[in-house]
Amino acid sequence: MFQILKKRRLNASMTLMVVQAPYIAKKAKAGQFIILRVHDKGERIPLTIAAYDREEGTITIIFQLVGKTTMMLDQLNEGDAILDFTGPLGRPSELEGYRRVAVIGGGAGCAIAYPQAYALYEMGTKVDIIAGFRNKDLIILEEEMRAASEHLYLMTDDGSNGHKGFVTNALQENLNQGIIYDLVVAIGPLPMMRAVCEITKKVGIKTIISMNSIMIDGTGMCGCCRLTVGGKIKFACVDGPDFDGHEVDFDEAIKRSVTYKKQEREEADQYKCRLIEGA
Repeated sequence: MFQILKKRRLNASMTLMVVQAPYIAKKAKAGQFIILRVHDKGERIPLTIAAYDREEGTITIIFQLVGKTTMMLDQLNEGDAILDFTGPLGRPSELEGYRRVAVIGGGAGCAIAYPQAYALYEMGTKVDIIAGFRNKDLIILEEEMRAASEHLYLMTDDGSNGHKGFVTNALQENLNQGIIYDLVVAIGPLPMMRAVCEITKKVGIKTIISMNSIMIDGTGMCGCCRLTVGGKIKFACVDGPDFDGHEVDFDEAIKRSVTYKKQEREEADQYKCRLIEGA
């Protein structure tokens, strides 16, 4: 059992939890993930390690309430325990040797982009963070991202925070101003990552993306997170989750990602009804 030491609501649909997991904290690195199971009848889901503290022996996870299991997880509070919490899994991000990097996060993807930016910043790399949200009420980790970057560009689709536009607008504007990046890290919805890669490919900037969103089992055995990278079959959970964004077949990945949307939505709706009935 893994005790929840801290729980904080980041916005209406996203929650942060700090979990006691000393053996995982001892080995965790940026880009890796854990697999958890809320109880013995629950499904296993992967969540990226948002932060770790080796001295305190803790792992921080951030999750969006989009499905049945994340809703179940959100019902737990400080002092409660998660049944299974396994990791660190996946290959750590390879971030050494870069001078200036743009780390781009879209929505919930900012929870995954932040540890990448923090790791780079701790190495002495100049980091610009570009974060995009639908509106100002959904902005998360602003203070943390600002502390882990030279510049933080916060964009909202509706302009409610005073900066209207997409992350691609901010990236293109920086490039137009002559800012030179030798790496771009983009994490968020698949269409967003594809749009970023279209920009960076034209100017020859290496771009790393995270394919964590299509993972399920986390061990490579289910095969559901397979994707085509550079014409070869890869598995996001064991070969990634980081990949060269210019080599990923986004059309295939996007099609795969929506295969079970209907069933997932039905499960989530049924669970919401049960919560309401039990209230």
